Amino acid sequence: MNWTKGDEEEYWNSSKFKAFTFDDEDDELSQLKESKRAVNSLRDFVDDDDDDDDLERVSWSGEPVGSISWSIKETASNSGSNHEREQLKNRNSFSSYAQLPKPASTYSLSSLFRGRTRPGSFQSLSDALSDTPAKSYAPELGRPKGEYRDYSNDWSPSDTVRRLRKGKVCSLERFRSLQDKLQLLEEAVSMRDGNVITAVLIFLKRTLSKEILFRELEVRQVALRHLIHFLKEIGDQKLLLDLFRFLDRTEELALTHYREHLNIQDPEKRKEFLKTCIGLPFSAEDSAHIQDHYTLLERQIIIEANDRHLESAGQTEIFRKHPRKASILNMPLVTTLFYSCFYHYTEAEGTFSSPVNLKKTFKIPEKQYVLTALAARAKLRAWHDVDALFTTKNWLGYTKKRAPIGFHRVVEILHKNSAPVQILQEYVNLVEDVDTKLNLATKFKCHDVVIDTCRDLKDRQQLLVYRSKVDKGSAEEEKIDAILNSSQIRWKN
Repeated sequence: MNWTKGDEEEYWNSSKFKAFTFDDEDDELSQLKESKRAVNSLRDFVDDDDDDDDLERVSWSGEPVGSISWSIKETASNSGSNHEREQLKNRNSFSSYAQLPKPASTYSLSSLFRGRTRPGSFQSLSDALSDTPAKSYAPELGRPKGEYRDYSNDWSPSDTVRRLRKGKVCSLERFRSLQDKLQLLEEAVSMRDGNVITAVLIFLKRTLSKEILFRELEVRQVALRHLIHFLKEIGDQKLLLDLFRFLDRTEELALTHYREHLNIQDPEKRKEFLKTCIGLPFSAEDSAHIQDHYTLLERQIIIEANDRHLESAGQTEIFRKHPRKASILNMPLVTTLFYSCFYHYTEAEGTFSSPVNLKKTFKIPEKQYVLTALAARAKLRAWHDVDALFTTKNWLGYTKKRAPIGFHRVVEILHKNSAPVQILQEYVNLVEDVDTKLNLATKFKCHDVVIDTCRDLKDRQQLLVYRSKVDKGSAEEEKIDAILNSSQIRWKN
């Protein structure tokens, strides 16, 4: 068949068969590249939307892209995908391209449409479709290479202590012999850094027996003091007791043993424990304190059991009107005295709950007793008991009011408990200092006391000033006018 050149070109262009070329368009890889170009052509439509820039990108697993955990998983997935890619190539020999890896955390919706990768983000579809597989590397998680020697065993004791002082990680396990450990301790002490000394002591406490540790610290007082403080801070009472026993520090040993009562919650068990502390080698003052503590807790247990029974029976008026708000157990001595003055003020001296019995048993000072009893009885508004508290008789039978704490404090406590004006005026008049009396009378509006004091001082000007402070037409104003008009008073001003 004789065809012209034009006929041949028309035949081949119109036929469904095409001549062989190296860039065969029917190749499946070419079709994928066409799809890639189609996806990348969508960038013009998507790039106009900048709202996505402010959003935090997350992978399909929900982790923020670019985080350390994501990077580690990304590295693992990429390394695994490379191995799978090689297997797929061998398996699918009929295909002219390798199947694409699809790790679970590689792609996001935004990258599929943008077709590009931002710095610090995950790879895009265009990168995945490129001929060279993309690689991602996890960030360096360790220290800089210059600091790798921190983990080596080449440091001397002085170098180790120096690096500990700078806060760098140093292993102390290489110091195995007793000589090396003691040299390390000497270097730490010479550095005069408490944190370093404590760190070395913790290492020695863990790696040495108690006997060897105590023996070596006995001649190193600085390190010994640091160890004692450290054991107190962490509450290692057993080792601390062993240390004081080894050092023959009997008084510190006794005090440390006594502190253990704070960890005992049951009152009966705490009482029995305190009983064992009485015979320990305390100083004379501390021995009396331990004895008082035991006696007080013993009485509190008795009072608590009795009052709980009375309160539940509901037959005692004081417990009906004023129910107890808390237990008396393990309370201080002053609190126990206030409790007794509040609920058992009138009881005989022979009972354990009597305030007078507590005062004599524990040798409570008179001022402390009066102050506590006044606060308790004033709170109950038992003014008769308050009056009796300050009333004394001399050997001739005459009565007189006396306050060991000073009547100015009595007035303040009475006013705090809303005492009537008549009672306040009575005790304000008992204040000896005139200026203090006037200040208290003015502050608590004891008008009669102010008027009578100004009259006694013959201070006309101050009386006139106070007249302007009282109510118009009141009895106080009439009393002031009567005094001002009196011809029998010789005023100083």
